[in-house]
Amino acid sequence: MAAHVGASRTPQEVMEHYVSMYIHGNLGKACIPDTIPNRVTDHTCPSGGPLSPSLTTPLPPLDISVAEQQQLGYMPLRDDYEIEYDQDAETLISGLSVNYDDDDVEIELKRAHVDMYVRKLRERQRRKNIARDYNLVPAFLGRDKKEKEKTAKRKITKEEKELRLKLRPLYQFMSCKEFDDLFENMHKEKMLRAKIRELQRYRRNGITKMEESAEYEAARHKREKRKENKNSAGSKRGKEDGKDGEFAAIENLPGFELLSDREKVLCSSLNLSPARYLTVKTIIIKDHLQKRQGIPSKSRLPSYLDKVLKKRILNFLTESGWISRDAS
Repeated sequence: MAAHVGASRTPQEVMEHYVSMYIHGNLGKACIPDTIPNRVTDHTCPSGGPLSPSLTTPLPPLDISVAEQQQLGYMPLRDDYEIEYDQDAETLISGLSVNYDDDDVEIELKRAHVDMYVRKLRERQRRKNIARDYNLVPAFLGRDKKEKEKTAKRKITKEEKELRLKLRPLYQFMSCKEFDDLFENMHKEKMLRAKIRELQRYRRNGITKMEESAEYEAARHKREKRKENKNSAGSKRGKEDGKDGEFAAIENLPGFELLSDREKVLCSSLNLSPARYLTVKTIIIKDHLQKRQGIPSKSRLPSYLDKVLKKRILNFLTESGWISRDAS
């Protein structure tokens, strides 16, 4: 059109004049409808789907060294490996040929073989895309460990690692970003559940404001620390009892197995044999029961029991609940 008009108009000017006058002008408005019918509908799968045409689109070659290419059997210019998925897929069509005397059944059979081959190629490319998306080649070469340490947002727990291994078959249905987002959302859900349980505990303890929670947590921390110290002291004392032989002086004497742990400590500290302690204990408790029933009784304590030992044993029996405080 520009050559027909002449040198006075450039091709760009001629195109702009044609578009403005004929397409967007009155002639175009009268002839070109707003909605053009008989548009071809795209029935193929969306990009990245199981049978999407984009699956056969070649990927850019991997950025690896020559030694690594030889190790993998990788050919960068073709983006192929020496051993591919379904290595014998080409045998479906390698012997096919179209002859002029083929009937309809033979032609359809050959078309079915070609269709099977194309599906195998798409599956092969899909697996390559998954390997590229999840960086499986750098992981095989040991490159991804340093990169993960640099880009790690948070420390992954042992439970999450085990869950990732269990959900590994889902990798083929989700992209790497979607899979990472899934675990981030699961971690966020876990943290929110823990926060909800914490707030519910605050409510049960009568805390209605967050500034009150700091004092409560400090008191709870002290309480738990005291409990831990008490338990550790008890276990340490038990270990010392077994190792150092705290009751070595009385453990072989008769009646030792009848004593409680506190009674063993008492006899060991008073240097009193278990049999003598049990005798004194029996006499004191029997006299106490007779006094409560109104029966007059005369103390028959042994001669080896002096005032200090008697007072210590009475206090111990009173604290343990064997006799009432007024009897002591």
